[in-house]
Amino acid sequence: MESGFSLRKIIHVDMDAFYASVEQMDNPELKGKPLAVGGGEIRGVVSAASYEARKFGVRSAMSGALAKKRCPDLIFVPPRFDRYREISKKVRAIFYDYTDLVEPLSLDEAYLDVTENKKGNPSATLIAREIRQRILEEVGLTASAGISVNKFIAKVASDYNKPNGQKTVNPEEVPEFLESLEIRKFYGVGKVTAEKMFKLGIFTGQDLKAKSLEFLEAQFGKSGVFYYDVVRGIHRSEVKPNRAPKSVAAERTFSDNLTSEVFMMEKLEKIASELARRLERHQISGKTITLKIKYSDFTLQTRSKTLNYFISDKSLILETARELLYQEKMQNSVRLLGISLANLNTGGDEDKESPDEEKTVSVQLKFDF
Repeated sequence: MESGFSLRKIIHVDMDAFYASVEQMDNPELKGKPLAVGGGEIRGVVSAASYEARKFGVRSAMSGALAKKRCPDLIFVPPRFDRYREISKKVRAIFYDYTDLVEPLSLDEAYLDVTENKKGNPSATLIAREIRQRILEEVGLTASAGISVNKFIAKVASDYNKPNGQKTVNPEEVPEFLESLEIRKFYGVGKVTAEKMFKLGIFTGQDLKAKSLEFLEAQFGKSGVFYYDVVRGIHRSEVKPNRAPKSVAAERTFSDNLTSEVFMMEKLEKIASELARRLERHQISGKTITLKIKYSDFTLQTRSKTLNYFISDKSLILETARELLYQEKMQNSVRLLGISLANLNTGGDEDKESPDEEKTVSVQLKFDF
């Protein structure tokens, strides 16, 4: 492994099938049964699936109809986000007993930097095991964890021994771990990118590592630099507490497809109200409004407009959404509408790596994990 920065001890904690597990915990009759949060046999999209449902191929973002087809005994339950937030706060409270360097990614996962921690424990592996045990005893849910020298490897590792497991990738193990990794398991490589890599003969980390920086930049642009670095164990992004959101959104899936813009405006009024409440709660405003439209054939379209000033007021959001709605004729009947606000006034910087940073050098790694 190459390194141009101080090694850190990073833990990525990922709750196991979080929404579905909360539902099974609160309702013992659901334990051991295939369960989908959200969706529905006719309408809607699955937000989360229990491990029992996943065995049948049920996944999040799948239509309820397809999920039911794959698993005829599937049980649908409506999401309870207030309850999920309540449980998430309890889990995070455990994290903060060990370090203040906690970066939540969502309600069910977070990065922890335990290089220096409140327990004075030099072993990140033991800390992760203790955190998972406390989550089980104090909250009643299982969690998985990945432990390594940076966020990228820790996140990939957390998926290895799911559910209710953990994996440590020690510094000296990093090169072999990344070289043997299937390219689809690289965090940040989606389906489309994976297909492109396959066509270029890149199936594993070893194949990726064999490609030059110039080749990867030519094929993937700025992302090529990222791929070149991470396969060598280089990922400089620090754990950032109080992570600033990139956008705030609200959306609705409808029980009946909408065919008239008049009906759509009625729905957008309610969506704009919800979005405005969320913005007010977090004291956030933004400049870029995006209208999300999902048609009855599941094709997705977005229309955006960036203003010269920050907004958070419902009337201004709705006015812009209306303009975007009538921007062009609908292609089909509509099953989902959403509004998001980005280009926020949070002042949060994205993860950046300076091109002027010191060039990487090969070092002998000795680091107790």
